[in-house]
Amino acid sequence: MLSLFRHKRQKPPPPPTGNVADGYLPIESSQSLLAAEHRRQLLDRIWQYTALSHPQFSQLYINPIHRYAELVQQLPASETHHHAYLGGMLDHGLELVACSLKLRQSYLLPTGAAPEDQAAQTDAWSAGIAYGALLHDIGKIAVDLLVERQDGRVWHPWQGSLDQPYRFRYLKGRDYHLHGAAAGLIYTQILDCPILDWLSGFPSLWANLLYVLAGQYERAGVLGELVMQADRVSTAQNIGGNPNKALQAPIHSLQHHLIGGLRHLVLNELKLNQPGAAGWLTQDALWLVSKTVTDKLRAYLLSQSIEGIPSSNLAVFDELQSHGLVESTPEGKAIWTALVAQGNWQQSFTFLRLQPALIWGNEDRPKIFSGTVTMVVDDHPTDAPVSPPVPKAGGTGSHQNQSLEDSLAMDADYLGTLLNMFELAEPETPESPPERALEIRSSPSDNPGRAFLKWVKEGIQSHKLIINDSKAKIHTVSGSVLLVTPGLFQRYVQEFPGISQDFDQEIEEWRWVQKQFEKLKVHRKRDDGLNIWICHVEGPRKKANLKGYLLETPALLFNIVPADNPFLKIVNA
Repeated sequence: MLSLFRHKRQKPPPPPTGNVADGYLPIESSQSLLAAEHRRQLLDRIWQYTALSHPQFSQLYINPIHRYAELVQQLPASETHHHAYLGGMLDHGLELVACSLKLRQSYLLPTGAAPEDQAAQTDAWSAGIAYGALLHDIGKIAVDLLVERQDGRVWHPWQGSLDQPYRFRYLKGRDYHLHGAAAGLIYTQILDCPILDWLSGFPSLWANLLYVLAGQYERAGVLGELVMQADRVSTAQNIGGNPNKALQAPIHSLQHHLIGGLRHLVLNELKLNQPGAAGWLTQDALWLVSKTVTDKLRAYLLSQSIEGIPSSNLAVFDELQSHGLVESTPEGKAIWTALVAQGNWQQSFTFLRLQPALIWGNEDRPKIFSGTVTMVVDDHPTDAPVSPPVPKAGGTGSHQNQSLEDSLAMDADYLGTLLNMFELAEPETPESPPERALEIRSSPSDNPGRAFLKWVKEGIQSHKLIINDSKAKIHTVSGSVLLVTPGLFQRYVQEFPGISQDFDQEIEEWRWVQKQFEKLKVHRKRDDGLNIWICHVEGPRKKANLKGYLLETPALLFNIVPADNPFLKIVNA
C-alpha cells in the first residue's frame, strides 16, 4: 500500500477522449491504475483527511478503492459530459471521495446527537460518505455501456472483474436516470461483508448510504447532500466550469441542448430589463427568473423532441449547475434571490445567474439595465414576488461569514485544476515515513511559539487537525478560536519529541510549549487576568467542560472563519 504514496512518477499525458473504436484495451492491475501521479496524490489527500492508522486506512479505504479500480479499469465516467476519457470513471470516483471528505470536516455527525455519540461514530460517518461518493456513478458501467471481451462475449460487472482485453461502446437510447438505481447490482463487490456489517450498526448512517446507493438522494439527508455537492465540484472542474468550454459541448449532448434552449428563449421569447420581464442584463451577469425560464426551457426542448430532458425544475437546476452553465451562490446553490430596482419600482425574485457570453457571442447585446440588481439575504423556494429583504453589504460581491463548506463551493477557481484544491504538502521522499508528510518545514527551535502556531495553521488547512468535532482540540466559539489545553499541546510534542531539551528539561514538554505560545501574546486574557478560558459543552444527553486559549485574531489560523460550534458556550470569568 505504501508504494502508492512513495514512488514518484511523471504525471501522465492527458488521457485520450472518446470510445475505443478499434482494438482492445489491456487489463491493468489496480496497483498500475492507481500509480498515476494525480491518483497517488488524491489517495494521499484522502488518507490525510481520515487521520487513520495505516491498518485502518488500508481496510476501510485502500482495499475498497483497489476493488473499485479493478472493476472500472479504464472506462470513462460519461460519453460526452464530464470525465469523458479513458480512466475517467476512476478519476471521478477518487475526486469525489477526496472532495466529500473535505466537505465532511465541517459537519458534526450524526446531526443533533450527543458529543460522545458523534465521537464514537466519526470514522463510520466519514467512511460512509466516502463510499457513497466513490460509488456515486458505478451503475453506469452496468446499464450505459456495452463491454465486449476479446473473445466476443459481453461482460457484465456483476460477473466480477474483467479477465481479458476489452472494448466498449455506449448504448443508444439508454435511460439517463437508470444508472442511479443500478448501483445495487455492483456495490457488494466493492464493499466487503465486514464493512457492511460495521456500517449497518449505525442506523441513521446506514439508511442515508442505502438511499444514496439506490439513487434516492432526496431521502439521503446530509450524506446525499455532501455527495451531490462533491459531484458538482468534480464535474464543473472537469468540464471547465465556464461558458467558453460549455459552448464547445458536442452537438448531441444534453449540455448543448440546454445552451441552445437558453439562447433561443433569451434571443426570441423573453422580455428583458422592464417590469414584468423574465430577465435583467447587468454589466457582469444575466439574471433570469428561475421558475419562469426553466418551465419555458423544458417546454421548448420537449417541443423539439429532444430526449433525456429532466422531468422537474429541480433536476434542471442541478443539470445547469453541474454543467457550469449557471453561476453558484456563495452557499453553492443554483438559485439566487435578488432585488430588482428602477426608479420607484422594486421587486424581489429568485433567479438563475448566467454569464452574458453564454447567450451573446458576436451578436449585439441589449442595453444594460439602467436600474440595479442586488443579491439579498433570504432564499425563497419560488419566484413569486416577495417583500424586499435587506441587501447584503457589497451586493453580489459579498461573501462574508462564509463557512468552510461554503468556501469550497465558492472556490470554483481554486482552481486551475482540481488537484490545486487538494494541494498537498511538499512530497515526501521514499525514505520518510508517511506520518511525517505534514511536518512543518522550519525547525521548531527557531521560534518555538510561532512554530507551534504554524503547525496548528498547517494542520487545519490540511485537515490533519479537525475542528468543531467531538474529538477536536480546536473549536470556533463566540467569533474566536479555542485551542484546547492540554490536548493540543500534547499532540504537538508527540509529533516533535524532545523539542524542549535545548531549553528546559525541568518541566513537561507540553507545558514548555504552552509557555512559548503564551509569550506570543496572541491570546485573549480573562477579566481576572488569567489565560485559560472554560467552555461549557452541552449535547442532548451529556454535559462537560473544555479548557483552552482564545485567540485575539482568528485570522491567524483561518482565511475564512467557520461558523461557531453550536455545542460550545464560553463560561464567564
